Amino acid sequence: MSLESVQKFLSERAPDLEIIFSPASTATVEEAATVHGVHPDQIAKTIAMRLGERIVLVVAAGTARLDNRKCKDQFGIRPRMLAREEVEELTGHPVGGVCPFGLASDLPVYCDASLRAWEDVIPAGGSTTTSVRLTVARMVEITGAEWVDICKETIIEA
Repeated sequence: MSLESVQKFLSERAPDLEIIFSPASTATVEEAATVHGVHPDQIAKTIAMRLGERIVLVVAAGTARLDNRKCKDQFGIRPRMLAREEVEELTGHPVGGVCPFGLASDLPVYCDASLRAWEDVIPAGGSTTTSVRLTVARMVEITGAEWVDICKETIIEA
């Protein structure tokens, strides 16, 4: 049902965007970057995390790592990663296909400042072999995401 929920979401909010179907896995940042021929940081990974009683999604550049101090400063609490089963239950997407589109639960979406280095990014598309290419601004627009700066600074090497 995950891919179908992403298709429905995009047909309603961004009918011009197409889901990219890949013959190979795009479940990891490295696999997706290879399949799409882009820098790993152009892969927009979606992280599901618990902030006390709240569950949120953070979309960040592929190699970005959460900074616990920045997270605590931003959200007032240290984040905890969700178990694989919780991720799938709450998002409707399998790990490796999690994206901010077509979610099973109404979860707040945040985009990390690490994405600002790129005009186009490629998040997953609801399965481990689907993706969507779009501008960062468009992703923020159609998901209603808020900007945060909660990842460690990374040096981008081409």
